[in-house]
Amino acid sequence: MGEADAKKVGFFKGVKSEFKKIVWPNKKTIVKQTYVVVIIALILGGIIAAIDASFQFVIFDLILGNL
Repeated sequence: MGEADAKKVGFFKGVKSEFKKIVWPNKKTIVKQTYVVVIIALILGGIIAAIDASFQFVIFDLILGNL
């Protein structure tokens, strides 16, 4: 085994030991956090859509509509 192979083996041993330290969330936590992310994404999407619609109204109807 060469020096490069020994470094690769050492790297993957380190990765394996670090993965053992991870505290993985349970299913209930994952589902709860997923709901929160989806709800926030929908709320922000609605806010962005409302801002876009208001800009569209201002630009096309009020400014360009009087030309």
